[in-house]
Amino acid sequence: MNQPSPAATVERSDARHRYEILVDGTRAGLTAYRDREQQRVFYHTEVDDAFAGQGLAAQLVQEALTDTRRSGKRIVPVCPYVAKYLHRHNEFGDITDPVTPEILQWLTPGRR
Repeated sequence: MNQPSPAATVERSDARHRYEILVDGTRAGLTAYRDREQQRVFYHTEVDDAFAGQGLAAQLVQEALTDTRRSGKRIVPVCPYVAKYLHRHNEFGDITDPVTPEILQWLTPGRR
């Protein structure tokens, strides 16, 4: 019975600037973001190895992007996983902005 747990839930943690996916109350993964005016810039997604292969990353990102739309914000996919997800799921194309050098500079201040 190695099926995805029906108890997987996604929560937004504004204080930590991330969405977390929980399985039976245990954090299984996260996608991190920073808000830049009307944009939500996603820059990192991970799922713990113990939960790999269950489709949790896709569920996490789908719910995070849906929440971003509900929040009236636009998506900037700096994270490669989020970018790949958006490439396969064009229903978010109307609220997706390109990753620009300005956004990358804003995201990583002090990096040269």
